[in-house]
Amino acid sequence: MVDIFIELFGSEAEEQYILQCMSYIMILMAVTTFLALLFENVPYGRYATSKYGFPVNVKLAWFVQELPAFVVPIFLVLKSSAAQVSQTTNRFLIAMYFCHYVHRSLIYPFLIKGGKPTPFFSFALAFIFCLYNGYLQIRYLSHFAEYPPDWVTHPCFIAGSTLWLLGWLVNIYSDHLLRNLRKAGETGYKIPVGGMFEYVSGANFLGEIVEWSGFALAAHSIHSAAFAIFTLIVLSSRAVAHHKWYLAKFEDYPKSRKALIPFVF
Repeated sequence: MVDIFIELFGSEAEEQYILQCMSYIMILMAVTTFLALLFENVPYGRYATSKYGFPVNVKLAWFVQELPAFVVPIFLVLKSSAAQVSQTTNRFLIAMYFCHYVHRSLIYPFLIKGGKPTPFFSFALAFIFCLYNGYLQIRYLSHFAEYPPDWVTHPCFIAGSTLWLLGWLVNIYSDHLLRNLRKAGETGYKIPVGGMFEYVSGANFLGEIVEWSGFALAAHSIHSAAFAIFTLIVLSSRAVAHHKWYLAKFEDYPKSRKALIPFVF
C-alpha cells in the first residue's frame, strides 16, 4: 500500500507536498463546517433527522465510521520502512493517536447503551473524514516527520503530551458518566453530573478538544494543527448546542454551568 501511494503521487517529495495540501484543505473544511453549523446542528444523536438519509444502527455506525482511523494507520505503520518510525518522538505521537482510536473504534461503540440511529449522510461523512485524517496523521508521522533527538524533553512536547493525557482521560470518563445516567430499562435524557460535567455541559467534547490540541502542540506540524482546528470547530458547536438544549429542556438545569469552558463560556 505504501508503494501504491508513492506510485500514485509520483515521488515522496510530491506526497509530502500533497499531505501539506490535505492539511490546508482540512482547515478550509473546518471554516466551511463552522459556517454550516451556524444554521444547523450536526445531524446525529439527539439532532438526528430522516432528511439526512436512512437510519443506521448507532453501534454499527460508530464502529464502521471510526474503523478507517484505526485500520489505515495500522497498515501504514506495519508496512512503513521509514526511519522515522524508530524515533522516540514519532513513536510517542503515534501511540497517542492509537490510544484514542483503539478506544473509539474497538471499545466505545460496544459500550453504547441505546442511542438514536445515525442518519446515513452523517455516517458517510464521518467515515470519509476518519479515512482522510487517519492517512494524513499517520502517514506523516510514520514516514516524513523529523524531530530533534531531544524533542521529547522540549517544553512544547511535555506540555502537549500532558494536555493530551488530561484531555483523553476527561473524554473517556465523561463518556462513562453519560453512559451510566440511565438505569436499566430507563429511556429519555437526564442532566449529566459528576466530573467536568459539574462545570460544563460538553465535558466529553472539552476533553477531546484538549486532547487533540495537546497532540498538535506536541507534534508541532500543520497536519496535527489542522486536525485540532477541525475538532475545535465541530465539538465546540456541539457543546453550545447541547448547552442550549439542556437549558430549554430542564428547568432545574444548573445556571452556573457553562457550555464548554469552565466559568467562562
